[in-house]
Amino acid sequence: MTSPVTAPAAARIAVVGGGPAGLYAAALLKRQAPERDIVLWERNAPDDTFGFGVVLSDETLDGIETADPVFHAALHRDLVSWEDVDVVHRGRTVTCGGHGFAALGRHRLLDLLHRRCRELGVTVRFRAQAPPAAELARSYDLVIAADGAGSRIRDTHRDHFRPTVTSHRCRYIWLATDYALDAFRFEITETPYGVMQLHAYPFGPDASTVIVEMREEVWRRTGLDGRDEQASLDACAGWFPRLLKGHALRSNRSTWNVFRTVVNERWSHGRTVLLGDAAHTAHFSIGSGTKLALEDAVSLAAHLDGGVTSVTEALAAYEAERRPVVESLQRAARASMEWMEDLAVRVDGPPRRFAFDLLTRSRRVTHDNLRLRDPGFVAAVEEEAGVPAGTPPMFTPFELRGLTLRNRVVVSPMDMYSATDGTPGDFHLVHLGARALGGAGLVMTEMVCVSAQGRITPGCTGMYAPEHERAWERVVGFVHGRAPGTAIGVQLGHSGRKGSTRLMWEGIDQPLPEGNWPLVAPSAIPYRAGVNQTPHALNVPELAVLRDEFVRSAEAAARAGFDLLELHCAHGYLLSGFLSPLTNQRTDAYGSGLTGRLAFPLEVFDAVRAVWPAERPMTVRISATDWAEGGTTADDAVAIARAFAEHGADAIDVSTGQVVPDERPAFGRSYQTPFADRIRREVGVPVIAVGAIASWDDVNSLILAGRADLCALARPHLYDPNWTLHAAAEQGYSGPGAPWPLPYRAGSRRPPAGRRA
Repeated sequence: MTSPVTAPAAARIAVVGGGPAGLYAAALLKRQAPERDIVLWERNAPDDTFGFGVVLSDETLDGIETADPVFHAALHRDLVSWEDVDVVHRGRTVTCGGHGFAALGRHRLLDLLHRRCRELGVTVRFRAQAPPAAELARSYDLVIAADGAGSRIRDTHRDHFRPTVTSHRCRYIWLATDYALDAFRFEITETPYGVMQLHAYPFGPDASTVIVEMREEVWRRTGLDGRDEQASLDACAGWFPRLLKGHALRSNRSTWNVFRTVVNERWSHGRTVLLGDAAHTAHFSIGSGTKLALEDAVSLAAHLDGGVTSVTEALAAYEAERRPVVESLQRAARASMEWMEDLAVRVDGPPRRFAFDLLTRSRRVTHDNLRLRDPGFVAAVEEEAGVPAGTPPMFTPFELRGLTLRNRVVVSPMDMYSATDGTPGDFHLVHLGARALGGAGLVMTEMVCVSAQGRITPGCTGMYAPEHERAWERVVGFVHGRAPGTAIGVQLGHSGRKGSTRLMWEGIDQPLPEGNWPLVAPSAIPYRAGVNQTPHALNVPELAVLRDEFVRSAEAAARAGFDLLELHCAHGYLLSGFLSPLTNQRTDAYGSGLTGRLAFPLEVFDAVRAVWPAERPMTVRISATDWAEGGTTADDAVAIARAFAEHGADAIDVSTGQVVPDERPAFGRSYQTPFADRIRREVGVPVIAVGAIASWDDVNSLILAGRADLCALARPHLYDPNWTLHAAAEQGYSGPGAPWPLPYRAGSRRPPAGRRA
């Protein structure tokens, strides 16, 4: 008995756009089901393309080989491969090996895709404008919008796709030269106009891509705005003569562009789906555009290949699979792009450390990853940075005023909501004592409130009564006595408008069902209108009372023996509320511009610093951005950090957000560290980086790259109080940066997982 033939999902398919995404999707879908009727429209001629070489990863090539071995074999014959990255910094070349890249010419890639489509029977219409989106949707089972970053189909349905297109701060031009480099090359040049950078790599036996990039203001100072193509070629050749070695640059209708990041809330609408640049873009500095386009095509074809009940089901599955991958790559690309945008503040570093910073800029390549690829390179970077041989960077000591921390790990302040009338108890002794025994260089308390009114919840700790001081002295004594070498710091703060709420697990930021206390803030603005109470706007005499509460708490903390004091000016609490324009709308001397908004926090800092022992360091935690329109910006954060540093802050603890409830953070791995990095480089003050730093590899990377001086981790220390000691054991380190407590020393090696009989 003959089995019935199952009709393929989407028998009639329209593809708009003849770039890699559209062509490869058409070829794969036709290969799957030869009976499909697939028509592709491309408004340009077959040989019209922009750019020169394209870079493909091993992951992408593996996916192509699985999806279409015939195309993979043809592609593989044209690939140019290399392993080294050359970083040219002030005339000195630093090489890091073991990377593994593959590239070919964009023209050649399109030729191969055209040929594959013809072999399979796809109808390709060049120099042809596709019918309107509505007509395509009526006439075809599936419409693939692969018409680029400026997608016409996406814009037709923009109310559904809800695209966001963000322009960035650099200009770049895509050029080529007629000889093959033997490595990927990144080079900087410092000109009278400003710093410029070059990205170059081979894509054929006698050809290399050359991309020149610079900040918008630098480009405008060059005078190239409005000049012809040849002027740009001549200028770029003059800026980077070492690269060219007498060879000429060539262009392909090349212009100076601004990169635009495309993000869409939805990728499909009915039977229409976005593919490649129409759906998303990621900055070219991580070589991602063509990679993402081809991977999109592979994924879409796989989800349309049987087992689906409808086209819309397949499109939903495609988006569910690809969106997390794309968003992760876009985060990495954004980190890379922002690194490039701020290049001018990085060039003064030593050459090897500069190269390490460059290679780890996206946060996808790390210290451990590079050590596996090229151990000699990493060892040279560590030697240049003064890291002793055999010592991971995280286990190098660091000095703050009169305090020497034995390593760079900080147990971040974490509210425990477990105090009784402000008094820390046995829970706090065990919680902080365990983490001190766990090897961190510095253990921080949660926010310790300077008054009962300044608590966030009834379970918050305080330092405003004699019993509080005695209880904290007990905790500090345990740390100093049983975990010698571990420092313990206190974070002082006041909840402001975010107070009088339930314990976190009973309803975060929700007011108490009864027993609420009155709130105070810079301005009478509730945290959530209609939910949280409206705070009283503080007058000048009341500010003096509050300042004195901070002073009394600091004096008590000094008597209790804390090694370091941190002033909490972040996360929307009282002092943070003064700093943000979204929460401070005063018109007196404590508002009206950043100088006014800084006035009271600086006044409190000065008063506390005056009574805090001179030899003990004092830090300040800030929210470097509110993640909300009209709020504190990264530029503001630099000014705020500079002001505190000028007043004597020994380090800035750089967090972000939690100031307003409608914030939109750009979450991701180590997502807050770029703000710390910028403050460190522009202000010249030590910084503590926080925010989704999850591994010892991240800590090593951040420290060695010079992006942070200390790294504060919260959730990892909740998961594992001995996180730092385990990090040392996993790296084979047993030096002075992570000594095991004597009672625990027998457990300093990982237990065997099991034995074979």
